Amino acid sequence: MSGHSKWSTIKRAKGAKDAKRSNLFTKLSKNIAVAAKSGSDLESNFKLRIAVDNAKSFSMPKDNIIRAIKRGSGELEGGIIEELIYEGYGPQGTAILIKILTDNKNRTLSNIKYILSKKGGNLGSSGSVLWMFDLKSEIIIDQKELLEKEELKIIEAGAEEILKEENYIKIIAPPDLLPLLKKKLKDFNISSADIAYIPKEKIKILNEKKLLNLLEDLDENEDVDKIYTNVEI
Repeated sequence: MSGHSKWSTIKRAKGAKDAKRSNLFTKLSKNIAVAAKSGSDLESNFKLRIAVDNAKSFSMPKDNIIRAIKRGSGELEGGIIEELIYEGYGPQGTAILIKILTDNKNRTLSNIKYILSKKGGNLGSSGSVLWMFDLKSEIIIDQKELLEKEELKIIEAGAEEILKEENYIKIIAPPDLLPLLKKKLKDFNISSADIAYIPKEKIKILNEKKLLNLLEDLDENEDVDKIYTNVEI
């Protein structure tokens, strides 16, 4: 096992701290609504099951979850939420992928451009950054260490990488294995399971603070769902 991510640790601490904030619930609701476009049944729609499980992990009220499902499936009126990927660059030429969930593309694009330019970054063209990342399954287990038998079980389930972070374990696997992997690891304390963009290669930069400030500003925007970077922080 290897690895340590300052940004992941900050994000998880921030998520726990912000669990009662409407901004977080707005993002979780959008995730559920987008997933529910493919059907409102949790058993047949694994993407929706993942979105609902993630919402529950932050103690999102049941009524909010139901409304989000109904909005996505068309049972309730509301603006159509689109899922987009913006590609850009941060300080020192770092690569950034920004997953967007929005009902107003023009507003979101303007806001993201402003945040990037204010913090020493810029928006890239389509394909300029995406090629640096692979789409993978990412599962977070809430424990600091793994026993040897636990590690072997995770590897046998199909994991490609097991990364030890400060207070949790991150598992990386092929994207199509997520449903099966989550089922096989049901005895572990899984705090999140999702499809994520993982950098093919990570780089180190001299000034982490500037990049972290940019990532935090982007994360404050309610249309920003996920942020990925190729920096080892």
